[in-house]
Amino acid sequence: MTSEEALAILAQYRSDAVVITSMGAVGIWPRFSDTLLDFAYMPSAMGQAPALGLGLALAQPQRRVIVVCGDGSLLMNLGSLVTIANYPAELYLVILDNGLYEVTGGQPIVGSRRIHFGLLAQGAGIRRTYHFCEATAWQQAARQCLEPPGPVMIWLEVEGRLGLKTPAPPRSMPEQIERLRRGLGV
Repeated sequence: MTSEEALAILAQYRSDAVVITSMGAVGIWPRFSDTLLDFAYMPSAMGQAPALGLGLALAQPQRRVIVVCGDGSLLMNLGSLVTIANYPAELYLVILDNGLYEVTGGQPIVGSRRIHFGLLAQGAGIRRTYHFCEATAWQQAARQCLEPPGPVMIWLEVEGRLGLKTPAPPRSMPEQIERLRRGLGV
């Protein structure tokens, strides 16, 4: 499946959840959703989106938070899985596994397609993990995967894309923060 197919399905079933996108997903997600609860997170360090999502999910326990990040980003902060498992919240971690550091030039990820993200999550203590390689299977199971309780890891194997540049967030960080505050009612 492509990243576009994976995210289009996510958009169908996200309901009123906060969606935090990072890295390559930042450039794709606005094609499918542009609400006050969409937040494009492009920090100077990869791997921090799961921690941001956990903080939001703990601060807003009545709301689901979906974090979309790449395989390379998650590998840069595997410790976040342990923290997520030990502070349970309505957090749904969607991993777009394309086997590449896509937005930094398409370098292959060491161990790509041999890394089992579901076992890493389960080993950290996240009980609900799902793995999909095809859009049809993801489409059929997405609603169930995104139902409480969290935390949940959804591992989606997607096609890699070469020649990409780091996408620009659709709005400045201060504007995104203000939009999210309005969406959360804080």
